[in-house]
Amino acid sequence: MRKRVVTLTLNPALDIAASVAKLVPDRKLRCEDTRKDSGGGGVNVARVIHRLEGEVTAIFPAGGVAGEVVCQRLREERVPFHAIPVAGETRENFNVIDRETTKQYRFIFPGSALSEIDWRACLNAALALLTPGDYLVGSGSLPPGVPEDFYARMARAAQAKGANAVVDASGPALKGFDTQKVHLLKTSRSEMSDLVGHALPNLASWQTACTNIVAERKADLVALSLGPEGALLAASNGIWRATAPAMSSANAVGAGDSFLAALVWKLANGAAPPDALPFAVAAGSAAMLAVGTGLCERANIDRLAKDIAIERLP
Repeated sequence: MRKRVVTLTLNPALDIAASVAKLVPDRKLRCEDTRKDSGGGGVNVARVIHRLEGEVTAIFPAGGVAGEVVCQRLREERVPFHAIPVAGETRENFNVIDRETTKQYRFIFPGSALSEIDWRACLNAALALLTPGDYLVGSGSLPPGVPEDFYARMARAAQAKGANAVVDASGPALKGFDTQKVHLLKTSRSEMSDLVGHALPNLASWQTACTNIVAERKADLVALSLGPEGALLAASNGIWRATAPAMSSANAVGAGDSFLAALVWKLANGAAPPDALPFAVAAGSAAMLAVGTGLCERANIDRLAKDIAIERLP
């Protein structure tokens, strides 16, 4: 029996994407291939799970014109959501591709401060939707005004309702989670290095970092996305590695969110963790085929998943 997924994004964004012929200083650069999408970690996760025909609802604060556009884009995609009106402006991010070099430049703006009343309203709205066995995905950065241990508080509250807490964060928000065990922790290589406090230069170090978190009972599952090198997934009964298909695209926007969305969707539908991993890697790779901030498409996920190998590591 599949479970509901609720995503919680306290720092959503209106993602603006474009391309220019060549990125040079001190000149007006004419943009092409422009688009605007709703964004922020949990919002992107909800968009992908909806495309996979999962039962999902996105919870987030929204303010100002950008907040209205975020909501409108979600309506156009028919993604279920509940926006908490706030006084501050929803932030905008800007992603631009230099067509001459195919390099991508990502400009991430800070979010407006969120009051305790507002962040508690977002959390309560998410908790109200949960039933035992559901998944609550807390994903993305935390804006000013939100305590660094927010994801630990979220996980504690979700578990009190019998739900599975999932965390995908960075910086202080990531380090603040470990006062409370979560069901699934998803990190990138750089985020994991920050979390453990030292460089992770090779497979052995990646494997040790993941298995230690599970052994210390900080998470039931740890997913480590490695970009072109695939991903690891650790559980109490083993650790698995999936390879990633070779990709020529420079667009990495939303790859991590697509990976997490597909992984959670599979788990919510009853898949065993190692069976869910290749599909998640395929989703992350499929996001690189999208234009701008378009995220992955189901047809590309299914096509890429067929060629993804998985191995159990010793």
